Amino acid sequence: MCEAGGVCGRYANSRRPEDLVEEFEIERTAGPGPGADPAAASPDFNVAPTKPALVVLRRQVKGAEPEAQPEPAGPPAAAVDDDGEPTVDAALAAVPEPKEPPAPRMLRLLTWGLVPSWAKDRSVGSRMINARADSLLDKPAFRRAALARRCLVPADGWYEWQKSPTEKDAKGKPRKQPFWIHPAVDRPIAFAGLYEFWRDPSKDGDDAWLTTFTIVTTDAEPGLDVIHDRMPFVVPEDRWPEWLDPQVTDADAVRALLQPPVPGRFVATAITTRVNAVSNNGPELLEPAPLDQLRGVVDPSTGELIGAGEAPLF
Repeated sequence: MCEAGGVCGRYANSRRPEDLVEEFEIERTAGPGPGADPAAASPDFNVAPTKPALVVLRRQVKGAEPEAQPEPAGPPAAAVDDDGEPTVDAALAAVPEPKEPPAPRMLRLLTWGLVPSWAKDRSVGSRMINARADSLLDKPAFRRAALARRCLVPADGWYEWQKSPTEKDAKGKPRKQPFWIHPAVDRPIAFAGLYEFWRDPSKDGDDAWLTTFTIVTTDAEPGLDVIHDRMPFVVPEDRWPEWLDPQVTDADAVRALLQPPVPGRFVATAITTRVNAVSNNGPELLEPAPLDQLRGVVDPSTGELIGAGEAPLF
């Protein structure tokens, strides 16, 4: 998943909203919240920039009822008058302040491609599909979101394109071989994400608001780096609560959450070029490419060069 401006930036999420509710301990899906209700979402094996996608976040619900508090046991003995009745000040002090409910964990549909609140138009989102983990706290477009609006992007895995060191396409450029990169075990993963609100000045009301997200990337781990030098930052499950916690606003704490996890969690499979077209969608995109279709491809697990003939890859 390369930085905006490159040729890549695709992933797959085959899980339905009801599956993610359980796997990510979602508390709210319907009703008010950033983006759109996820009920209409369907499995997507070719999520591409500018498409709506399922995102997990925590945000306070506007107008939520305060959390119920236990009744006070009564004012302290010293806070009563001569008749044994509580003084006015003591009575007021004994009533607990309403407690704001904790921000619920939500599943929402947001648009992939972050549009900062200060952007003049939404077109900038297509160039901000990724944010580098090593610099997001220094970039004006990402810093505020990194400290206050973090999210998880559920996925099965992601696609990446490897430039051949030996083979050229019809235009004389390195041929690109798509790979499907996914966990070694079948389980959902979550990319680190940031989300942001943007108001369209040409519209009024709720329709004027667009909620977008970006995926945080990091250096590719050994083995995957022969495919591409970047990869999405896949948040370890034990970091999910802190990454989503809106109370974690310290820059150093956020940097700590972005420390590289242990490598070796993923495997890469060379697949056919059907994934190149955004219009193609379905589990067939994940099927391995026949060996005789591979030309000038470096095997990420062995470093072996596969195929070096003249047959075109595309």
